[in-house]
This record gives sequence, structure tokens and C-alpha cells, in this order.
Amino acid sequence: MPRTKPPYEEEFRREAVDLLISTGRPLKEVADDLGISTSTLRAWRDKAFNRGLAAEAGSAEPKGRSGGAPVDPAAEIRRLQRENEYLRRQREILKKAMSILSEDPQSGMQ
Repeated sequence: MPRTKPPYEEEFRREAVDLLISTGRPLKEVADDLGISTSTLRAWRDKAFNRGLAAEAGSAEPKGRSGGAPVDPAAEIRRLQRENEYLRRQREILKKAMSILSEDPQSGMQ
């Protein structure tokens, strides 16, 4: 039997994994918030770790940064650009989740 089209877009999967990694919240909590099963989110996370995407996503928010001036301004700009992109993706995930959750479930049953 041929495989059917996956129900979730690749961008949504990537953003869900980014959200899971960046927030540090439990997998079940993030999956519930996004309306997906925990096993689905776990599979996406494991796939991202295998491809090395999780390390890249985790670098968007460095841990233990000192409050001093950056050593390399170009590196600081790159870090801020990565963080900005990450926050944009996170916002898009939340927008999609809100649009799904705000739909009237009875509208299709008339």
C-alpha cells in the first residue's frame, strides 16, 4: 500500500521540535498544546536529533552568557539573527495552534 501525504507540513514539524527544545517543557505538555500525540512529537524530535537540527536549534539561546560586551560583534549579530528567526518560527507555531483551537467544531456539522 503506498504511503499517503503526511498530515503535518515539514515546517510545522520543525517548529514543534524547536518549541519543545527551547522551552524545556515536558514533551507531553508541548504535544497537548499543539494538538498532536506525544509519540508523534517524540518521533519528530528523535529525527531532528539524528539530523543534527536539535543542536542548531539549541544554539539559538545560549546558556550561561555573561552580561559583558560581546567579543566578536559579527558573531553576536549572527546569534541575534538566529534567535530572531527562531522567535518568528515560534510565533508562527502559536498562530497556527490558535487558529486551529479557535475554529468552531460545530460549523462543519450543519
